[in-house]
Amino acid sequence: MDIKQLIYLCNLERERHFGRAAEASFVSQPTLSMRLKNLERELGVPLINRGNNFEGFTAEGERVLAWAREIVSVYQGLKLEVESLKHGLNGTLRIGIVPQCSISLAQLLKSASERYPHLDYRVSVLSADQLLEALTGHSVDVGIGFFELSTLNELHFQAQPLIDGGVDLLFHPEHFPELTGTEPLTLSQVAALPLCLAEPSRYFRRYLDNNFRDAELSLHIRLESTSILQLLQGIFVGLGCGLFPQGSLLEEMSPALQRRSVDIPRMNRHAAVVVAEPGRATPLAQHFFDVAQEWLIIHAE
Repeated sequence: MDIKQLIYLCNLERERHFGRAAEASFVSQPTLSMRLKNLERELGVPLINRGNNFEGFTAEGERVLAWAREIVSVYQGLKLEVESLKHGLNGTLRIGIVPQCSISLAQLLKSASERYPHLDYRVSVLSADQLLEALTGHSVDVGIGFFELSTLNELHFQAQPLIDGGVDLLFHPEHFPELTGTEPLTLSQVAALPLCLAEPSRYFRRYLDNNFRDAELSLHIRLESTSILQLLQGIFVGLGCGLFPQGSLLEEMSPALQRRSVDIPRMNRHAAVVVAEPGRATPLAQHFFDVAQEWLIIHAE
């Protein structure tokens, strides 16, 4: 058994396709298949359900995968640690983020880049459940999203909670002049407006839907999209108004739009920046987490 076989196995899990897994592993498909068959022979158990195409992993394969993820994560962390010792902190940090979380990720990355200028970032947009799975499966180094803090403690993650500043209604005063004001809006007032909202599978949208349903109110959704950019454009041209967690948008990017707070109960889950526990987090993730903690404390004052 060698580390490449375990990397191939992890790539196959991610790609769910032999050809794409081979491309991700920078080998030919016959080579990948041969090395995985050698691993099965060495372990003495079948790991992969094979047919005309990839058909998933056997029960034994799922168990081996759990170990493979851990070993590959430690191996990659070791490589990064050595590189950091030789050249300073550098590499690509894999970040998973849930849309409409109460943080401006770009500002945080800018702060981290000032401390570690050779650090690069690859950001994946995930659902809240996908993010927790990605963290436990080591397919991301850092998670930023909505979590049950008790679950994070049980799984031994470090978590820096984000400030829950509430929810803002975002609108263009040219199209909705009657909304200009300072008093918080009630749910009834919001329900009377056309809205531009993220699609229903997102945690923040589910949170909104649940609160309006509890208040026995229905929403008039004029525009629904997975794209925050499309939502902002809809708000700008007056298709409707938007609902966003405070702190999730850079106000300077949309100076024509105004905000007004909404009187709505707090979320059940907590927004947080999350990495593995000390000693198991990669050097990149741990250094980034330390910067994030400092940055969040400063911005909380």
